[in-house]
Amino acid sequence: MAAAGATAAATVVPAAVVWPDGGASEAGAGAGGRWVLVKHEGFDRPLKVDGSPWRLDPQGPGSPWHVDAFDDDGDAWKKISGPLFARQLATLNVFRKRVAFGRDGWLTAEVAAVDKDRDGRPDSRPGLSTASLPGGQKAARISEPSWDAGVLIRPTRPLPPRYRVEMTLRGIDFGGKRGGTFDYGGKHNGYTREPCKTRYPWTFQGALPGKSRCDYPDVTRENGFYYLTILDYATPAPHGNPGIHYRRKVIMDGYYSDDERWKSAGTCNPKTGEIYRTFDGTFNGINALFVRGDTFREASNNNISNEYYIKTACGNVSMDRPYGPGGKFRQHLTSAELRPELLPKASYTFAIERDRSGYTLEMSGPFLNTGQTTLRVHHDFVEDGRPIWHYNQTPGEYDGRFDRALKHTGPAGTFTTEHTWPKGSAYPDSFIIGDPHLNYYEGSAHVDDIRLYVPAADTR
Repeated sequence: MAAAGATAAATVVPAAVVWPDGGASEAGAGAGGRWVLVKHEGFDRPLKVDGSPWRLDPQGPGSPWHVDAFDDDGDAWKKISGPLFARQLATLNVFRKRVAFGRDGWLTAEVAAVDKDRDGRPDSRPGLSTASLPGGQKAARISEPSWDAGVLIRPTRPLPPRYRVEMTLRGIDFGGKRGGTFDYGGKHNGYTREPCKTRYPWTFQGALPGKSRCDYPDVTRENGFYYLTILDYATPAPHGNPGIHYRRKVIMDGYYSDDERWKSAGTCNPKTGEIYRTFDGTFNGINALFVRGDTFREASNNNISNEYYIKTACGNVSMDRPYGPGGKFRQHLTSAELRPELLPKASYTFAIERDRSGYTLEMSGPFLNTGQTTLRVHHDFVEDGRPIWHYNQTPGEYDGRFDRALKHTGPAGTFTTEHTWPKGSAYPDSFIIGDPHLNYYEGSAHVDDIRLYVPAADTR
């Protein structure tokens, strides 16, 4: 663990990067190799997502959106909650859309919304549409006018063994401060001000005895957006928020919360290498996280969520330990802060690479304190004995050494995951852009130029 002032863990490039032959960087493409563009979506053609029909999610193992025991109606929640969870889940329906788009349908939009009064239609109208930016440029608009919904862009098929995927952000309004305050545009932290915006019925602790929908914890102090994140299964879609915390490999997201539990979190100034309190910033930060496969967060119900390892221009930290001068900081170390007011005239690009050795996270744009800068950090699949969670796409890439059992406890009982990462397992890579939570986050964003590259050697 490196404190502020230690050797920078991030590669800081004080100007926009120019890739060879107009493609992506050579870094991570293999010895002497180059990345070759194989897929690109610029959103110049109208999207047909919003006009597609809604489908009722039947839930259960037969649902096209079923994942595992941590699914919306998964066995984990049933075991730790007892019959109460089933009764609460029966008070709502979930409607969904799954729409392929782009050349050869290489991308898929996953849209979901809750029907809380079970009147047969979603309570809000989230969507993905083509929008014109000032100056006439086209982009995709992710629209989520209510927190009880989710919108994702993902690849239709899992990613290849080695790749670089990137996207350009041209607008973001999913919370954070503007002009020094969370209150702007008639909203608070990006949420409209209607009451009863809670995380019902999904919590890490299970269903809450004696609590009705509006008695559940309020969500409006916590907003955010997944700029680019890799999950460990092929068909990501919006679900109740606890489940995704068990499925992430590497993350680049924004999490905008002034909750007291984050009062000691830090934010990196990439220009100086110094750390300042997140609460002293703008709450528009980027978290670049490598998800650990050997350590779990007991605060999230004894291990439903993995611990994080973070590399920044201010040093490296593991979130289970204090960091910075005198160990004064805890929790997240945010890599940099966006300047949303510069969009769409300016833009930010986020990229994730998977090469033979591990994952690289990259972000470029006019960050607070630095001006136009590119930040890159790399973590081997297993580094200093510390693995990235479920990194193996094939059984041959992993020998079972990090497998363990995890027990999760709730008001009605326990659920045990007997094998979290067994020998012979395999986990595909699939990226997400947007909001994967059915009970958190509200706002809109403009996304452009999603690109997929592979090493030149893999195209021969």
